[in-house]
Amino acid sequence: MPRPGASPALSCPSTIPLSSRTLNHLADLIRAHRNRHRSRWRRLGPGRQAPLALAHLRNGDTHTRLTAGFDVGAATAWRYAQEAIVLLAAVTEDLTIAMPRIQRLAYAIPDGTLIPIDRVADQRPYYSGKHKRHGVNAQVIADIADRLVLASPALPGSTHDLTAARIHGIIDELTNADVMTFVDKGYQGARGGVRTPFKRRRFRPELSRRQKAVNRADARIRARGERAIATLKTWKILAKLRCCPRRVIAIVQFILVLHHVEANRYAG
Repeated sequence: MPRPGASPALSCPSTIPLSSRTLNHLADLIRAHRNRHRSRWRRLGPGRQAPLALAHLRNGDTHTRLTAGFDVGAATAWRYAQEAIVLLAAVTEDLTIAMPRIQRLAYAIPDGTLIPIDRVADQRPYYSGKHKRHGVNAQVIADIADRLVLASPALPGSTHDLTAARIHGIIDELTNADVMTFVDKGYQGARGGVRTPFKRRRFRPELSRRQKAVNRADARIRARGERAIATLKTWKILAKLRCCPRRVIAIVQFILVLHHVEANRYAG
């Protein structure tokens, strides 16, 4: 039973749908960071700062709720959450570092996703005509086990998926590494070793039976990438970000690191 006066929507560690392994991993990073900088006394210890950050990012608790639940000021709650984001974003692998691991995959499944944002001053580049909303384009690479392997820096939402993948060098790196790659129709024209679906054209109004069968088989593989993106979207902070678009990549990288920890929760 909640205590009198408590908000029923407020998160506590037991209501955050993540393992204790993930919570302890974040708390250990915060503790090590404080020890390195010989941080002075803080209002919350690492064991309390970690669930505060997770409640904000995973459950979408506002700073007002965090203030009530953790007995800290709104500015302190914001600072603690941002500190945790920066700590994890700093240890995220980029494409160059992750490529040896990607090369060992049976398949690589790049895909793009739009992360909604609030309107900004220069809103035109961030408006996606495909999704009819403002956001940023994030390119991700998933594996055959529905796990996120890599997330790219975010670009304005009007950026086409193929253009974004080329800007980040994803297509070239996967082609040069000879990795079997499956993508959707948004990457038509990628060339190299990238497999895109057969598409009907003016001079080819109907696909052959074989082409349809290939498209169905490839779609089953690409669905794993879509399920991986769905796990990213379970972090409620991404439902609609109300921060500077430049901060989006740090939040996505934070989530990616903990996704790897959560995916390996039974390892070791």
